[in-house]
Amino acid sequence: MPILEMYRKTQERIAEACLRSGRDPGDVMLLAVSKTKPDEAIMELYDAGHRDFGENYVQELRGKHERLPADIRWHMIGHLQRNKVKYIADFVAMIHSVDSPELARTIEKEAAKHDRVIPVLIEVNVAGEETKFGVSPEEAVQLAEVIGTLPHVRLEGLMTSAPPVEDPSANRPVFRELRQLSVDMNLKNHNNYKVDFLSMGMSSDFEVAVEEGSACVRVGTSVFGEREYSRT
Repeated sequence: MPILEMYRKTQERIAEACLRSGRDPGDVMLLAVSKTKPDEAIMELYDAGHRDFGENYVQELRGKHERLPADIRWHMIGHLQRNKVKYIADFVAMIHSVDSPELARTIEKEAAKHDRVIPVLIEVNVAGEETKFGVSPEEAVQLAEVIGTLPHVRLEGLMTSAPPVEDPSANRPVFRELRQLSVDMNLKNHNNYKVDFLSMGMSSDFEVAVEEGSACVRVGTSVFGEREYSRT
């Protein structure tokens, strides 16, 4: 199926999930995960008006940023090593995967060098999977307090990656827990951060995530087709 057709079908599915849950489709970002995808595929979506793309690896993200149009908003969604922050700090639109105070402080240092404020999300390992990065819900509260003291880092919300499941509804409790965590954190009435933006849901379960309050679904396969791992 052509990319644009897959893209539009994904948009329709998001809109239908919003309708079922009484939400405005305009409140949900479709983040096209372009990991391993060639520039030509990205440009198909760009020419159709899409601007938000997500990448998992710093080297690939940096290369695409240098080659492709300057108004693309690049999101870092993969695990980020502290020694690689400097390569994306001058342009990244958002970092979805902050999982330690040390990483947050490194982002602060590199953002300050470019006199910019970088929006970030705390990655929360809601399901407690040993193979996944992210902090526990309890640690997320502590990490938010650290980020709240950093002038060049703006905490906007939380991110999670739910377990792979055959039935998407099986991940509903994971998405609900992240949403409740954001509510609980906001009730603490901190003046230096708000965690309203929830990045949750991927190709296998994004409709359930939207129904549970996701503000950003990270969708690759449903838009671009299967990944071409030979390109990594």
